[in-house]
Amino acid sequence: MEPHTVTDPLASFDALELSLSFADVEPGEGQRWTTWPTTIPTQRGPHPLPDWVVTDAGALDTELGILKTGKEADVFLLERAVPGDPAQRTLLAAKRYRGEQNRSFHRSAMYTEGRSTQNSRDARALAKKSSHGREVAASAWSIAEFDALTRMWELGAPVPYPVQVNGTEILMEFVGDDAGTAAPRLAQVRASGEELAGYYGQIVDLMRIFAAAGFAHGDLSPYNLLVHEGRVRVIDLPQIVDLIANPQGLDLLHRDCVNVCDWFTRRRVECDAEELFAELLAASYT
Repeated sequence: MEPHTVTDPLASFDALELSLSFADVEPGEGQRWTTWPTTIPTQRGPHPLPDWVVTDAGALDTELGILKTGKEADVFLLERAVPGDPAQRTLLAAKRYRGEQNRSFHRSAMYTEGRSTQNSRDARALAKKSSHGREVAASAWSIAEFDALTRMWELGAPVPYPVQVNGTEILMEFVGDDAGTAAPRLAQVRASGEELAGYYGQIVDLMRIFAAAGFAHGDLSPYNLLVHEGRVRVIDLPQIVDLIANPQGLDLLHRDCVNVCDWFTRRRVECDAEELFAELLAASYT
């Protein structure tokens, strides 16, 4: 005879109480139900998922404020949490690309050369810059950035973990503290010469990872490099450039080198843009 297992009645009651209290929860102002269940596997981040990713369908997304505004997209601070379960709470950065008339096609062609659009109707709309074309472009940028983050994360580059992409919105790891204070940009950091030299070394390492995979960031500067707990993290990857497929790929890689070295040279960190470019070019052919 199988031994009889006694179920803890208090545990059952606690579970029932949580279930009943959850049933009464409705999203309030600035809230929505988690969008995780509406995404398909290809719209989710690479496995293994970090422990902090909340996948429970009962979670609420709460908008806590804006982190950054830009010409192409705005970034918001988002809390994803299961009501009544403090263990299932995380902060995310929600990057939302603009659509229709609120979004600019500024410099798009420079970065998108070498990319293809399979849907012919979408391709025509993009060419005409119609309202539908702007919507397609917004989604194309979000998907491009999500794919770039995924690829670079898998290669070990210091990028925010991409949680999911849904339409024109990417949810990614929030780089900052638990209170919601974002990590500063490199341009905002006050650091010693030794610390700056260390940051430069980290940036060269991440640029080498990109180049070895056949890519350049394409718009690298001290404003899209974050410093968190002594570690440099790179953000803003929608314009990532294929060094071979894009005719301007090498020019954009060279510009990244110049931007980085100009900034560090002004702070008395030894850096030669031409030497860095040659090193990365060699890495791209190995």
